[in-house]
Amino acid sequence: MGAGTEAADEVGRPDRPEAFRDRLAEVGYLADDGLALACFLAVRLHRPILCEGDAGAGKTSLASALAQVLGAPLIRLQCYEGIDAAQALYDWDFPRQLLHLRVAEAGGIADADLLENELYSTRFLIARPLLRALQTHPSVLLVDEVDRADEEFEALLLELLSEYTVTIPELGTLHGQEPPVVVLTSNRTREVHDALKRRCLYHWFDHPDFERELAIVRRRLPQVTEHLAAQVTVLVQALRGQDLLKPPGVAETLDWAEALGALGATALDAELARATLGSVVKYREDLEQVRALDLDAILAAAPGG
Repeated sequence: MGAGTEAADEVGRPDRPEAFRDRLAEVGYLADDGLALACFLAVRLHRPILCEGDAGAGKTSLASALAQVLGAPLIRLQCYEGIDAAQALYDWDFPRQLLHLRVAEAGGIADADLLENELYSTRFLIARPLLRALQTHPSVLLVDEVDRADEEFEALLLELLSEYTVTIPELGTLHGQEPPVVVLTSNRTREVHDALKRRCLYHWFDHPDFERELAIVRRRLPQVTEHLAAQVTVLVQALRGQDLLKPPGVAETLDWAEALGALGATALDAELARATLGSVVKYREDLEQVRALDLDAILAAAPGG
C-alpha cells in the first residue's frame, strides 16, 4: 500500500506514521517524522498529545490540521487563569430553567419531583467544549495553553482524559462512544503537573531550520514570490539568534510574508523590512534592537540575494 491518501485504515485514518506525515502535508502542515509518529500513536492509542514550545511554533495549528486529516470537527477550549468546570465542562441554562418553572407553576404543576427531573434534564444542559468533544464522534479537542490554568483544572482534565467520561450529579455518568483526538498545548509559562504529562504523549516544538521554514511559507502562501519568501525566512531566522524578548515564531514569519505580499512586494530590502517590522516584532525594545541591525547584510545571505 502506498503512502498518502491511499494508506488508511478501515475508517479512513492513516495507518502508518509516514502516511500521517503525508496527509498533514496535503492540508498544508509540514510535520517532521517525530511529530507524525506522535499523531499516529495519539489516534491509534487514544492518547492525548502534549505539545510544548515557544509561541508561534505551530502547536495550535497542528490541531486544526489533524481535524482536516481526520475529517472531524475541531472543538477548542482556550484556557485561562481561573477557568473551571462551568466554563470547560458543562453548565445549566438557568434563565430557561426559571422560565420553565414559571410556566409550570402557571399551569398548575405542583409535583416537585417531576419539576426537578424536568429542570435537570439534557434539555437544559449547556455542553461546554470538554463535554461537547465527548458527545461528538469523531472530534478533535484542542486544549490550548493549558499552562495558563491552575492545578485544580488540571486535575479535572486528568480525570476526563483517563476515562473519557463525565459525571453530572443530576444526570449520572455520560460516556463518550469514541474518545476524541486530544491536543494540549503549553507555552511553559509554568510547568504542567507530572500526572497530566504521564497521561500524554509528548512533543517539543523547536523552530524549524531554514529549508523547512521556507517550505512552510511556500506551501501556505503560494502567492508570495520564492525570492521574497526566502528573504523573509532568512531574516526571521537571523532575528531568532538575537537576544529578543519575544523571538518570532513561524506564525510571525507567515504574517510578515503575507503583509509584504499584500503590499505588492516581490523582494525585500532593509528600508521595507524596517517599515513592516510590526508584523514580526511585538515589543518596543525588540523593535529598537532589530532596527539597529545591518539588515542589508543579513538579506544578502538569502538565496538569490
